[in-house]
Amino acid sequence: MKRYVLKHSVGQCTRLLAIAAFSLIATAFTFGQVAKAQPASKPNIVLVITDDQGYGDLGFTGNPVIKTPHIDHLATESSQLTDYHVAPTCSPTRSALLTGHWTDRTGVWHTVNGRSMLRENEVTIGQLLKDHGYATGMFGKWHLGDNYPYRPEDRGFTEVYRHGGGGVGQTPDLWDNAYFDGSYFHNGEVVPAKGFCTDVFFGQAQRFIREQAAAKKPFFAYIALNAPHGPLHAPQKYLDLYADQTPAIASFFGMITNIDDNVGATRALLGELGIAENTLFIFTTDNGTASGANVFNAGMRGKKGSEYEGGHRVPLLAHWPAAGWTKPHVSDTLTHAVDIVPTFLDIAGASTPAGLKFDGRSIRPLLDPAADASSWPHERMLVTDSQRVRDPIKWKQTAVMSGAWRLVNGKELYNIKTDPGQQQNTIADHPERAAKMRAFYDAWWAELEPTFAQTTEIYLGHPDHPVVSLTGHDWIQKALPPWNQQHIRVGYGYGPARAGRGRGNRARRDAGKSVHAGHWAVKVLTAGRYEISVRRWPLEANHPITASLPPGTNVPGASVAFRARPGVTIPASAATLRIDGKDIASKPVGATDSAIAFTTTLATGSHELAPVFVTEDGHEVGAYYAIVKKLP
Repeated sequence: MKRYVLKHSVGQCTRLLAIAAFSLIATAFTFGQVAKAQPASKPNIVLVITDDQGYGDLGFTGNPVIKTPHIDHLATESSQLTDYHVAPTCSPTRSALLTGHWTDRTGVWHTVNGRSMLRENEVTIGQLLKDHGYATGMFGKWHLGDNYPYRPEDRGFTEVYRHGGGGVGQTPDLWDNAYFDGSYFHNGEVVPAKGFCTDVFFGQAQRFIREQAAAKKPFFAYIALNAPHGPLHAPQKYLDLYADQTPAIASFFGMITNIDDNVGATRALLGELGIAENTLFIFTTDNGTASGANVFNAGMRGKKGSEYEGGHRVPLLAHWPAAGWTKPHVSDTLTHAVDIVPTFLDIAGASTPAGLKFDGRSIRPLLDPAADASSWPHERMLVTDSQRVRDPIKWKQTAVMSGAWRLVNGKELYNIKTDPGQQQNTIADHPERAAKMRAFYDAWWAELEPTFAQTTEIYLGHPDHPVVSLTGHDWIQKALPPWNQQHIRVGYGYGPARAGRGRGNRARRDAGKSVHAGHWAVKVLTAGRYEISVRRWPLEANHPITASLPPGTNVPGASVAFRARPGVTIPASAATLRIDGKDIASKPVGATDSAIAFTTTLATGSHELAPVFVTEDGHEVGAYYAIVKKLP
């Protein structure tokens, strides 16, 4: 345990010794399992990834407040990466994690604006493992597209249970979802559920695991959680655990402890089913902490969204008894989310399809306590950036990483071994190293830049997805779109008082009138007549366009639920169908109309769809929702 303890402070060592003592008496798992010379083929894989939980938001990494006993115990019997990096925000990390490609290569460099959809030419680990004989399940947060061909069921997952968009209550999610007793998409069908969302998603994953164990079929369970991402809600018993903290921390940490309990229950299930031995169990997170930095950030600078270490260095634990990954084996070698897909293929014994080249490489030698990692290329260079714009900008919030070195934004150079808090810019002392890292980035950017113009388009007229639901979350525009249901309720983008104000709401002006500046990028596969039905409220609400909406009930936690805001009136007098910048048709909006339907002929190919409502005073607001159907 010597190498493991050296990574932590004296206080952390005391914590780790207590955790180790706990592990000796744990009955669900065995600490001292003997490594097998040849693990069985096709191990099961369970990957748990949380949302907005940082490296410091765990007990075993030194957090003095948080309660994560099950994950802390997992750390005592797992291989651990302590220099593992992702993107600073959620969709980009998921794209790299699932494809083995740089986020900017996949078309996913933002979380909204049509830039969170995984390009159709990308192949996911779900598809690759499915082709290798695995059952593949996805549970929770996808955030890589809600329409064909971007949904998880379109990308190789045989069992899908998820919410919409990037979180419960976001615009693509089912209306009025708020963490408790929601409705979700199960293999494309809407189903109601009872309980807290994290419990529901783990429960569905556990059902899938039971079914595959009974069928004796190898499986990949991708458990991707929306927690502890805001809004900050948790069951009351978890809030009570942190009654001495601020409401925000109580909710944030409460969600994490709830996750921890579910991790423990899932691992216990693997033992109960007799499949823990040949199951690779991985726990990790998707970016730096969103809320916990003021309590503990493991000495790092930055948090979620930052190009500094705290924005993208996250924990990764890997436990695989059949391969001998049962001890606290630590690797402090630089790794990245792009390494996960080639690693899983290596572990599963699957070959890489011809023509598919990864940006990452298998890190199995770093995770295997018995492997020789001396030949590992320790000077390899990796890139992470936080674009969060419509079109990528060179060097925007970018870190080039090599060994202990971090070149930040092309202007700052840090050695995190000697300066883990990134306080001393040493670029003047190491000009040659900085020049070498800049040259790598220049070549990296030059390779990827030509792909940026390849817009991810939502398909219309595909037989597997004849009815397409569009939401304002995916408007392509310079400003942030209405990405959550609170934005919908407050009339995001409407009116002279709101035009150009508030959370990215910078509507263009035309003679003093607000003008809708966004559009949906669509690709018509089959030419013909289409019905385009535009809405102010979603289909589930079935509410008049010009009517207000009463607030829904709140739920426990520090945040006000998105649905607990009143829905304001938008006095729309007409609806206009705008395609490719041209107004095709307009219709009046009646007092009882919940939708305005247009029929138009669309040619095959790419189009910009931008229907709007025009108000009595001449302002425009984009139709937050549109449903498109191919007519016979």
